[in-house]
Amino acid sequence: MMQTRARTWFIELSRRNKALILICADVFFTVLALWTAFSLRWGVLYIPKGNEWYLFAAAPFIAVPIFVRLGLYRAIIRYIEIRALWTIIQATTLYALIFAFVLYQSGLKLIPRTVSPLNWLIVMLLVGSSRFFARWWLGEAYFRVVGGGRSAADFRKKNVVIYGAGSAGVQLASALWHGREFRPVAFIDDDKLLHRRKVNGLRIYPLSSLSYLIKRHQVSDVLLAIPSAKRARISELIRLLEPYAIHVMSMPGLADIAQGRVTVDALQEVDIADLLGRDPVAPDQTLLRATISGKVVMVTGAGGSIGSELCRQIIQLQPLSLILFELSEFALYAIEKELNHLLTKAKGAGQIEIIAVLGSVTNAERIEKVCKAFKVQTIYHAAAYKHVPMVEKNPGEAVWNNIFGTLHAAQAAINAEVELFVLISTDKAVRPTNTMGATKRFAELILQALSVEASGKHHDCMDAGVRAMQGAIAGTRFTMVRFGNVLDSSGSVVPLFREQIARGGPVTVTDARVIRYFMTIPEASQLVIQAGALGHGGDVFVLDMGEPIRIIDLAKRMIHLSGLEIKDEDHPAGEIEISFTGLRPGEKLYEELLIGDNVSETSHARIMRAQEQVIPWVELEKMLSILEQATRNDDFERIRDVLKRAVSGFVPQCEIGDLLWNRRDTIPQ
Repeated sequence: MMQTRARTWFIELSRRNKALILICADVFFTVLALWTAFSLRWGVLYIPKGNEWYLFAAAPFIAVPIFVRLGLYRAIIRYIEIRALWTIIQATTLYALIFAFVLYQSGLKLIPRTVSPLNWLIVMLLVGSSRFFARWWLGEAYFRVVGGGRSAADFRKKNVVIYGAGSAGVQLASALWHGREFRPVAFIDDDKLLHRRKVNGLRIYPLSSLSYLIKRHQVSDVLLAIPSAKRARISELIRLLEPYAIHVMSMPGLADIAQGRVTVDALQEVDIADLLGRDPVAPDQTLLRATISGKVVMVTGAGGSIGSELCRQIIQLQPLSLILFELSEFALYAIEKELNHLLTKAKGAGQIEIIAVLGSVTNAERIEKVCKAFKVQTIYHAAAYKHVPMVEKNPGEAVWNNIFGTLHAAQAAINAEVELFVLISTDKAVRPTNTMGATKRFAELILQALSVEASGKHHDCMDAGVRAMQGAIAGTRFTMVRFGNVLDSSGSVVPLFREQIARGGPVTVTDARVIRYFMTIPEASQLVIQAGALGHGGDVFVLDMGEPIRIIDLAKRMIHLSGLEIKDEDHPAGEIEISFTGLRPGEKLYEELLIGDNVSETSHARIMRAQEQVIPWVELEKMLSILEQATRNDDFERIRDVLKRAVSGFVPQCEIGDLLWNRRDTIPQ
């Protein structure tokens, strides 16, 4: 009890008072060290005589200013590390040298030469050991003070195992010792030569010992400390850790640590991208910069998941200016603020002009004025309604936004002589079973048809108006990039699963057979930019999405990596249940990326060029006219009929689900 009060009293002192106590202690240590040095040299308890007392008075007057100058009183004792020992050695060595000079210039006789090295050694031991003893003594008391008087047991740390006994793992362990949340109890490493050895007091074990460590130390988390490992290796480790149903966290990557964005101990949840086990291909810098560097670039839907990541990638490629075109005021404000912050950190503020424009792509006049006013050269068209069930309930709005929004943006590009127009498409456009996929495929058809006209084909069916358009669009290249789901996008299952797991479940999966292709948002955005540079006009590019993943497997892995057990018939005591809700309106069991088999490689390993059927502009224009009239009249049967005729393989999975259509009998005429 007395010790606890003493430690608590010391911790609650001001920094100035703590420094004064340390100075008093060092005054005592310097005098004690000198007396001990003389006593050891003479072999008896030494008693100073005459002028020798002046040496004992001079010792602290020499030592304390040196200790102050070298920062011995600025360190926080309870956080002091072994690296501080070097500072202590420097300070005491400098003191010993100066004092030795004073000693031998004092004129006192019978002062043995061995007193000086003995004095240095004893001072160093006393000053150094006092700091590390104080660190040990104050460690537990600190938690009682910051906890408002509660005991250390109230702040019991989680016992964790660190996977990786390299330099990163050692740094992480050291950082965690000073924190309040985790207590490292052991290392795990694959190197057999390290097994049974110790690093900083922690023993290194093989992975096979994890069960033993979990039981012995009640380990709650495994921390991956291998920031330089490739994603395939991380994925392999995660699969090995899955059976233990233990919470897995990881250190950030070396690039983030080196650039100062995060610290070594900034632990994070395992990146879901690591579950894919696919390392991204290094981007081709020539392709990345070809259509962006030094140009005026516009991104529609700039506040969305894909649009915002495109903007982040684009500002790294030094465009002349970047126009953010967005319907949502809040989303536009958020991405503008983020980009300006990134530019300020990168010292690029003022060099790249960020222009935030509120507007809808359905407003043909506004988007054309923006393109002309800022002399846009490249457009990435990411604005779209993409949530399948939501679109089924509001098909008319999806037609306006996805089809006519694309048409108006393309016409604006034509009239403003934009060099490149890139449409962000989706795998749901291939043999769609839902309205969203059908509208996105129709948007592709619009750009394909315009590109065909620009190339001078189908002259026989062109009237004067079409020929005029052909001349106008000769300088605009239209390109479409088609890919599957992106991890952590607004419509992805990943954030939904995280939220459901945090709530305690259940985790909802539509069907145990559902499979999807996944790609990270940054990789998808980089590939979109590169694909745009590869296009000659009218190209449909499909991205290599890797192997498909079963959604049920993804759900199980996320539950396990959260340190929880799945609750089912075999494990009734589990924490998280998986429930099956059935396919949603318009949802497919699996998605495709190609309509046919006519696909060719490009110069990029993950980008393929598809050759698909094109509807001539003269026919598509008639369909657009019918579609526009039907949409204005809320004639959803006719809308669906037009989409069926235009979009190959469109087989609606459900009945018309428009909210107003289903209540049309209750609406006054």
